[in-house]
Amino acid sequence: MSQSSFITVASKTEITLQDIKEVLIYYKEITSKTGEQLDWNYDSYAFPYVIEEKEEDFGAYIVLRGNLDRYNTILIGVLEKDEQTHIQITLPNSSTHGDKNKANEFARFLTKKVKGTLTLFNGRVYQ
Repeated sequence: MSQSSFITVASKTEITLQDIKEVLIYYKEITSKTGEQLDWNYDSYAFPYVIEEKEEDFGAYIVLRGNLDRYNTILIGVLEKDEQTHIQITLPNSSTHGDKNKANEFARFLTKKVKGTLTLFNGRVYQ
């Protein structure tokens, strides 16, 4: 069964998929710099995904496809609900434990960047 976590954006700031993609690219860049400092290929382990954008009848979303054995798929979309913006991070049935750990890590990073409130997969709230 798929699982989702949600980031509720603090203000009425408009968040787009492009904004999320830019934050993920920024995350990848800073982890690659950490790897350079450590003289280790850290970026391929810190962000073991390829970023794809998909468009369906119900809307657009980002697909993170794993490029290492223990990572498969994470889906990220933007919802407008109750006059608030929410970022939904979904783990489809094919996702692994590694995907869940990375999704939690990315969700916390995104939450700080958008100054929002995160409801994790287990229902706990993180700010």
